[in-house]
Amino acid sequence: MALGPLVARVRPPQDRRVTQTLAPRPRTAHRIHPAWWVAAVSFVVLIGAAGFRATPGVFIEPLHDEFGWSRGGISFAISVNLLLYGLTAPFAAALMDRYGIRRVVACALVLISAGSGLTVFMTSQWQLVLCWGFLVGLGAGSMALAFAATVANRWFVARRGLVTGILTAGGAAGNLVFLPLVALLVEGPGWRAAALAVSLTALAVVPLVLWFLRDRPEDLGTRPYGAGEDYVTPPPPAVNAAKRALSSLAAAARTRVFWLLAGTFAICGASTNGLIGTHFVPGAHDHGMAIPVAASLLALIGVFDLVGTVFSGWLTDRYDPRLLLAVYYALRGLSLLLLPMLFAESLQPPMLFFVIFYGLDWVATVPPTIALCREHFGADGAVVFGWVLASHQLGAALVASGAGAIRDVTGSYDLAWMSAGVLCALAALMVMAIRRPRSEEQGRRIASTTV
Repeated sequence: MALGPLVARVRPPQDRRVTQTLAPRPRTAHRIHPAWWVAAVSFVVLIGAAGFRATPGVFIEPLHDEFGWSRGGISFAISVNLLLYGLTAPFAAALMDRYGIRRVVACALVLISAGSGLTVFMTSQWQLVLCWGFLVGLGAGSMALAFAATVANRWFVARRGLVTGILTAGGAAGNLVFLPLVALLVEGPGWRAAALAVSLTALAVVPLVLWFLRDRPEDLGTRPYGAGEDYVTPPPPAVNAAKRALSSLAAAARTRVFWLLAGTFAICGASTNGLIGTHFVPGAHDHGMAIPVAASLLALIGVFDLVGTVFSGWLTDRYDPRLLLAVYYALRGLSLLLLPMLFAESLQPPMLFFVIFYGLDWVATVPPTIALCREHFGADGAVVFGWVLASHQLGAALVASGAGAIRDVTGSYDLAWMSAGVLCALAALMVMAIRRPRSEEQGRRIASTTV
């Protein structure tokens, strides 16, 4: 008697199989695809990478006051950081292909954590170069644009452009989150507390990377987001990524267009990361502005940078990239020539206008530059842009060190701001010297005569 109801409630194995094939569909329809978790962790990592790379500028004045080191010498360590960031980036994809995304990113975060944390024990200037220059530079360079592109390409088929844009925005978000907080720590407990905070934050992200980040969707037994039933995992590249990077550089270096693009983008890096990104805070502090206020303004530049970059991409689809670049560089040069007259002890409307205007123009040069690389170098356009980006960081490194030396010799940054303005005017002329591809010019002539 007791077994009757129990037996009645037991389904045969065949019924369970039918239920499993039909019922799970509505249950899993709203399940978050693992690709979005990978993208979320990658976004956090990129926020950190941008923040760790942007913070050294806040340390210039405290280190100068405590150790008596020249601003040029301190800036040299930041120059090494910027240079290694640029030189590591073209090979980051090769490292990820060889050792996997998770291992490379975890090791990069450990390098950043060690580089920042060890600065609290330093007593000599060469130790700053080793920690902030080499360790943090190599770590941040391993998580540059190649990381965002690799994640988007491997994990997404649909929404790939959206994810690339979101991950790229991690740079602006990193400045917004880190700079004001680090500046407050520098003004309060001191620069050592700020350095330790950066170190611990980098280390805290490592467990997230090890737990959530995977190299490919196949590691979790799934397909990329948006991939259909007929999706086939692409084979590994036939040519080693590092070898392709070098061969693309050798071929591009024989063209006039490459050197014009590399030269203008070097000026772009000199006038952004190298000058404003490194010396805006100490430059504003020279005129009596508090470091947290100046750091907040620099973070605000990052916010408008995001808006300007998206809008520039929209414009690039509709107008001549050369014309856009000429306008961007000319307007940036004009703003830098006016900057020395805008500094004051407190925030004034003209300085706020500069922050908004300069932020909109900060990385607006990237979409047109990528478009020109694609037009002139075809399938190797992305790889060539990696080397153009390296020239960007080379220009940033030279000016980061040079502007510090100018401050030591002249007692102000005025000559640095004005020199950068003149260089931007030169860049505007250089981009107009780039000729359109012949096939495109012929297409334009045919279209004009047809009309």
